[in-house]
Amino acid sequence: MKLEVGLGGIGNVSFYTMQTNCQAVMMNKEPGHTKDVEPPDDLSLIKTRLINSSHDIRMSQPEGITYQHTVFCQTGLPYRNPGDELRRWERKQGNASLLINAGEIINPKTQDFVDVGLPFGPKPRLILTHLNSQALKTGSPVIEVESSLTAFVKRLGLDGNGRDIRAIKDHLSRLSVATIRLGFVLENRAVQVNTQIVKAFDLWFQKNEHQRVLWPSTVQLSEDYFQSLVKHAVPLDERAVAALSHSAMCLDVYAWLAQRLHRVKKEQPQFITWVALKDQFGYHYDRMDNFKRVFRTTLSMVHSQYPDARFQIDGKGMTLQHSQPPIRSRSHLLS
Repeated sequence: MKLEVGLGGIGNVSFYTMQTNCQAVMMNKEPGHTKDVEPPDDLSLIKTRLINSSHDIRMSQPEGITYQHTVFCQTGLPYRNPGDELRRWERKQGNASLLINAGEIINPKTQDFVDVGLPFGPKPRLILTHLNSQALKTGSPVIEVESSLTAFVKRLGLDGNGRDIRAIKDHLSRLSVATIRLGFVLENRAVQVNTQIVKAFDLWFQKNEHQRVLWPSTVQLSEDYFQSLVKHAVPLDERAVAALSHSAMCLDVYAWLAQRLHRVKKEQPQFITWVALKDQFGYHYDRMDNFKRVFRTTLSMVHSQYPDARFQIDGKGMTLQHSQPPIRSRSHLLS
């Protein structure tokens, strides 16, 4: 079966089918399969959010613009928790390489540094777009984290419940102390940025000593990361990011298409094999058929939020065609 996707719709996979398969993707627990989605309590919330956002995107221009670094559009953080004992994460894709080392954070009770795990799942991806956007919009690497935790979580498109708040706290702390290396290979030279995304942060501590999570009230992006972000930021439609916030894979595929499709030459479509797609987005799947099923559904959800995306997908792989980016204004195409 060949799935052709373009300006007219989602080929022969209906949006209703996408909604139905959404639940199967989130609840899949087959052997050899690891979930990339953090399922909310009410699956109908995801369907409603996708439908409303899709209609809004098709009918009106974006008002809110958020940004992701081009390296994080080509490579990604872990989809699920790899365990705090894993201290190093490396991904390569195309001309981009990403290496993350987990960090340590001071315990206010003992004044000792304790290990913090690697960031994973949708939450750190959303946090990064928030920090990137605030830094670019203000022109400053210093970002004031909103005093109202609930308001901050809502800005990330989440529900504001206790579970989400704890997860946001945890992953902001993980991002704040992780050491990150970003690498690019450009023609006959390589560029590498060795940095911590967050250079410094002020912490306020939980009154409940059993809650280990520390919450930065102010974060300062490192100068190296900030300057690299200014040169290599990819603009995204905030409505789409919010609608896809339930799935790390959806966020990664959306950012990847936004970064790549408008660079494909009109007369030279780019073909990507299923093996390459699995290496980029499905490294955690043991079976190719499981990955193919989930990836097709992910593409349907992403295309509902990026209707101008043009591609074909069949039994051999995926063909990318030149497409307008989600944010068309040249002033926003920074990367």
